Amino acid sequence: MDIVFIEDLRIDTVIGIYDWERRVRQTLSFDIEMAFDNTRPAASDDIADTLNYKDVSKRLMAFVGESSFGLVETLAERCAAIIREEFGVAWVRLKLSKPGAVRGAKAVGVRIERGVRPQ
Repeated sequence: MDIVFIEDLRIDTVIGIYDWERRVRQTLSFDIEMAFDNTRPAASDDIADTLNYKDVSKRLMAFVGESSFGLVETLAERCAAIIREEFGVAWVRLKLSKPGAVRGAKAVGVRIERGVRPQ
């Protein structure tokens, strides 16, 4: 199985549980891997046959940009569900990073895998 990926997709949103976090927008970073058989688009050279990473990125940018979750865990789950349900992806690995959230750390966050990774 092939992997289509999006690396370091940065999206500003309201995220967090503290009062000050509810009043500001913070930048989150997403690394996404999606299982997809690329043999058909490689043969046709037609974007209509691909898992279009631009479409996935735009959908997530719209969703995350308008969201207002308390936990990164909740946001990660919702993003993985969008990718799987709306784009027909059988397996997704999503890393959601919240840069600067903890002093001394470059970033904190979660990495989740949903679905069954085809062989």
